[in-house]
Amino acid sequence: MPVDPSTRRQRHALFLGLLGVVIFSLTMPATRAAVLELDPLFITLGRALLAALLAALTLVIVRPQPPQRRDWGRLFWFSVCSIIGFPLLMTIAMQYAPASHAAVVLAVLPLLTAMAGVLVAHERPSLGFWICGVVGTLVVLIYAILSGSGAGNLHWADLLLAAAALSAATAYALGGEMSLRIGGWEVISWALVVSAPAILVLFLFLAPPINWGASASAWAGFLYVAVFSQFLGFFAWNKGMSLGGIAKIGQMQLLQPFVTLVAAYLLLGETIGWMEIVFSSVVVGLVALGWRMRVARSP
Repeated sequence: MPVDPSTRRQRHALFLGLLGVVIFSLTMPATRAAVLELDPLFITLGRALLAALLAALTLVIVRPQPPQRRDWGRLFWFSVCSIIGFPLLMTIAMQYAPASHAAVVLAVLPLLTAMAGVLVAHERPSLGFWICGVVGTLVVLIYAILSGSGAGNLHWADLLLAAAALSAATAYALGGEMSLRIGGWEVISWALVVSAPAILVLFLFLAPPINWGASASAWAGFLYVAVFSQFLGFFAWNKGMSLGGIAKIGQMQLLQPFVTLVAAYLLLGETIGWMEIVFSSVVVGLVALGWRMRVARSP
């Protein structure tokens, strides 16, 4: 039976969104592995410079049309949030919190992404969508309080992770909206290239000495966050959001806690307790219900 264009478009969007979620889900375990032996500032700036090099090569080979004047301001804020804000805040937080804890705290991202979609792309989620999102956020906050009690610096890590989630949500909304005009991979490529000179200056003046003797696992984590988290993951994610909508595809992040928890267990040997499993399941269920609610998109 032939598939109508609208259904095909939605399936394509969901596939790209799922691919982006899987790539981003491994960011926290990879960052955790890297930050154990590499400085957080080096990881943040170094991953951006390596990704910018790949982006420059891609733009030179493909030679796409440059962004329009109206998009340069949004590219700037996209760069601030996705290239500096989220990576730096999350990398510092990973010094004080295990990846399994961060996975559940960042489960609030779908709600924040939907809110950013309203402000940036003028999407209009239904009341049921918002109710599910707010309840899910409360559940995540309860988890953060319970798991952080008596843990000292873990409270600071929760604040850093919350700020990182805000940065990521803003970047996702801006990237998804701009991808309608520029293209998914072009958004992250132009943003990396444009921000590269400033990042290089920061790297030369602020980055600490590089620990060249770090283990293979630390360097593997650094390479992953540079090549996949900072660059290739946005290819699929931005395009998926432009096809399926920021709020709708943003709900694909409901799978992220599960993927991250499993990755933290397999790659880092972190313990997954019943608290993580229960709270992740509740949050995923709530956001999945919200994903079924109506979201109107502006033409």
